[in-house]
Amino acid sequence: MKKLIPNSYYKSIYDINYDKLKKMGIKCLMFDLDNTLALIDEGVPPEKVLKLIKKLNKSFDTYILSNNTHERISKFCEPFAAEFVSFALKPLSRGFKKIAEKKKYQHSEMCVIGDQLMTDILGGNRFGCYTILVDPLSEKDLKWTTLNRFVENLCLKRLKKKHILERGKYYE
Repeated sequence: MKKLIPNSYYKSIYDINYDKLKKMGIKCLMFDLDNTLALIDEGVPPEKVLKLIKKLNKSFDTYILSNNTHERISKFCEPFAAEFVSFALKPLSRGFKKIAEKKKYQHSEMCVIGDQLMTDILGGNRFGCYTILVDPLSEKDLKWTTLNRFVENLCLKRLKKKHILERGKYYE
């Protein structure tokens, strides 16, 4: 259960304290795509996402780390030439390792940002990254995410009961 607890929890990617991350020594930001950066049926990044990533690229190396297909992610990343890892197999370490090896990042220099406990947070915690949970942009999920959400909701009930984590109660 401990590996499902994010280091920080924010409403959205726009609420994250990126200055704090920089001061902590974070060099690499890994964003989940679906329901973190964009809705599952958005083929191109919203203008607001483009502006944020452009701004963040001045201080961090940014990547898209997604379990989705290469075709989906490459099309999404085209407008801002983002580096990405598709079919990352989160929560396994495959995708995290690929990014860590690119610039020889220490795990403590990496931060994963996503909307799912069972993939983004569990994977990041297992790999030793700083983890940030954000609320999903929509309740509409990909078909294979439905099972993850069911298990996630069971875990969230237990974490809420223990006063550890509750949806809508944000913290740094």
